[in-house]
This record gives sequence, structure tokens and C-alpha cells, in this order.
Amino acid sequence: MERPVTEADLAFEHVPETDQSFENALAKARDGDRLDVDDAIELLTTGTDSDGIDRRRKERVLEAADRRRAEQVGEEVTFIANLNNNVTTACNVGCLFCNFKDAAHTFESETEIETAGFTKTPAESREIVADAVERGIYEVTSVSGLHPAFALDDEHREILDAHPNPKEVNYKPPAVYDTSPGTYTDQLSAMSVDGVHVHSMTPEEAYHARRGTDWSYEEVYRRLQEAGLDTVPGTAAEILVEEVREVICPGKISTEGWLEAMEAAANVGLGMTATIMYGHVENEAHRAMHLKRIRDLQDRTGNITEFVPLSFIHQNTPLYEHDVVSGGASIDEDELLIAVSRLFLDNIDHIQASWVKYGDEQGLKMLSCGADDYMGTILSEEITKRAGGGFGEFRSFEDYVEMISSIGRVPVERSTDYKQRRVIDPDDPPFGPRLGPKADGTPLLTRAEREERAVPADD
Repeated sequence: MERPVTEADLAFEHVPETDQSFENALAKARDGDRLDVDDAIELLTTGTDSDGIDRRRKERVLEAADRRRAEQVGEEVTFIANLNNNVTTACNVGCLFCNFKDAAHTFESETEIETAGFTKTPAESREIVADAVERGIYEVTSVSGLHPAFALDDEHREILDAHPNPKEVNYKPPAVYDTSPGTYTDQLSAMSVDGVHVHSMTPEEAYHARRGTDWSYEEVYRRLQEAGLDTVPGTAAEILVEEVREVICPGKISTEGWLEAMEAAANVGLGMTATIMYGHVENEAHRAMHLKRIRDLQDRTGNITEFVPLSFIHQNTPLYEHDVVSGGASIDEDELLIAVSRLFLDNIDHIQASWVKYGDEQGLKMLSCGADDYMGTILSEEITKRAGGGFGEFRSFEDYVEMISSIGRVPVERSTDYKQRRVIDPDDPPFGPRLGPKADGTPLLTRAEREERAVPADD
């Protein structure tokens, strides 16, 4: 049996070495010049001329990024009233950074293994979203495991059912499972309640939704759009460098495939976000290359509304359990990634700080490192929680107003596309959403309800 790869075995072609200097890179950033990959490497490392992060240099990078943020978007900190409705945890791709998934075979009716995961029917998804819309949310985000029974629509189901080798295309019919997820179009139609904004179908899910066919990504996204899809989350990007993907997600969509799918979504008129998931096996050169690919994609499409750095939560993941990594990114690395994203991505206005990944205190600090968006209320957040993340599942408008005001910034409720904004007066409670189709300013949850949610299930 082949020994698994460990941290000590990793050797990459791309390493953080440049002919540039930190001082030159910082001067370019301060002057507003477009940075190149070597510049980004110097800023992310605080200089490749010495090991480790130089704290004084780091502060200079953060200062430059915060100044750029103020020039580009001002003092507003935006957030959204949203719900996460992940349809299923069933997946058999086997990404080593993930602990959200549950092995797809454990969901089969004939198995003797009890799954810890879930699959929601379209009717269940509709009920969940309808309840949240009644309470004032504007957006539903849905990112799910790659369930083998998922098909794009009824036509795709017929093609997969007739395939001579279903295993080759990772397909099993719904009858094999206790619960059918339906089709992607079924789920999107179900979640399209009362004009809520549906943010779903990552490039990886779009790849799954065209397997076994010769359909283009444009065709897939066009059908999804007709079913109710409004915008696409640019997750599944992880690190857009193949030598990293070969280690952490060898069964996942390739870098070129991800870029192709995103460009196709833009071509049919869908807005997009973009992400990076860092702090595992990659180095600063890979992070810089990833930023370049995102910036190039935005140059071509202009459809990316925000960039979302996601710090790897290592606990409970196979990468950590198999000694491929010993931990995640440091706080210094987190701050520099936010700052360099702001300085490098000169064509994307909004950089998001994730309180789910960083926690409240550090998330607020990120708003002084170049970030200007502070996520959303996310009435449910299963992915990070299952990976071992220790920060909560919900933030109320009251929480947001209090936190944002505490750092002297302006709290602003926004729509997914940032076109609708509502400045909130911290001296005018109560605080609740007003942009949603049924929002009337009523708080999403009372304090008692929030405290009840915070009690562990086994207490």
C-alpha cells in the first residue's frame, strides 16, 4: 500500500522567490500601479529577503490597503440578510480539505451504514427558504455536495439513465437513495420564493450538472438561469494552480475548467463572486498566481462583485488527520491576504471579511486591512462548522450595527449585487432588514431566540 503524502513530502515547482524587492512592491502599491505576481509575493511574505513575516513591514502593507479601501469604497461596511440552504452533504469527490461531505454510498437505501449527513427534497428547500423570506432575508445561498443522483434537469436525467456506464459519470438513479435531491433545476425553482435572490451553482456543481453530455457551460448556466438562478458563487476555486489542486482535490474541477465555467456564467449574464481558500499546502507564490487569475478573469468579464478570502479551517479535515498539514494560516497571513487582495485586485471593488472563518474580533480587524464587506446573517452555516470552525452560525442586524459602529464605520444593508444599499442609523433601533421582498425592519431573531440557538444540541 502506498504511503500517503505528508507535509514533509511536498515539493512545488512554484516557490516564493523573486527578483523584486519589498520596498519597490510597496511603492507600486501606494502609487496605485497595477501589481504583478512578484509584487504580490513580496507583499505577502513581507519580503523574500528574509524568513518569516516582518511585523513592521506587515503594518505598512495593511496601512496601504486600508488607504486604498477608503479611496475605493469609503467608510461603509456592507452586509446582507441571507440564508444558507445547503441541499445535501452526499459527495464522493474526496477533497482532502473538506469535512462537510458524507460518503455518498452511506445515503443508499440498502446500506447498513448510518449516515451523519442530510439530503433535502425540493419541497423541504422551499419550506426553509419561504420561512426565511417571511422573516426578511433577501438572498439564499446554496452550495451542496455532488450527490450522484443529482441531474441538471429531466432531459439530463434521461441521458444519465441511458448511459452505458453510469459509474463512469458518477451517476446513480434517485431510487437507490432514501431521499432524492431532485434535479438542480427543481431545487432552484423551489428556492425561488417571492423574488428572493438565489446565489448558487458553483463551477464544480455546473461541472456535475453537465456530466455525460457534450453541453457547454453556457447551455448549463442558461438552463439554471431560466429555473431561477440569479448569481454564481465562485467557490470551488481553492487555489487556482494545478500542482496544489493535485494534492488537495485531485478529483475536482481543474483550474482551466473553473475559469471556463465562470466565464460562461458571465456570458449568459449571471453575476459572480470569487474566492480563495488558503492556508493549507500552498505557498505565497500560489496565492499570488491565484490573485492574478482572478484579476484576469475580471478583466475579461467585469462580472465579479466581490472577492472572498477563506482561511482554511484545518480541524477535522483529512489534510490535518493525515499529517499533510499541521495547521492553518496565521493571523499575520490572514491580514496580509486581505490587504494584498485589496491592492492587487484593482478591478474588484469589494473584499469580504468572514466572521465565520476569523471570528468577530479578528473579522473586525480585517475591516482595517482592506476589507469592506462583512458577510451576511447566514441563518445556517454547516460547512465551516463541520470542519471544526468555532464561530457561530448567525449574526443579527443588531450585532452588525453594534460591531461596525464600534470601529467608527458606517453599517449598510446591501443587496447581493450591491446595487441596493440602506445606511443604518445606529441611534435608531430596532434593527432589521428592509431590502428583502417581505422585509419590514423587524429583527430576524429576538435575543432569546438567538441565545436558544447558541445552546449546544446535546445540552
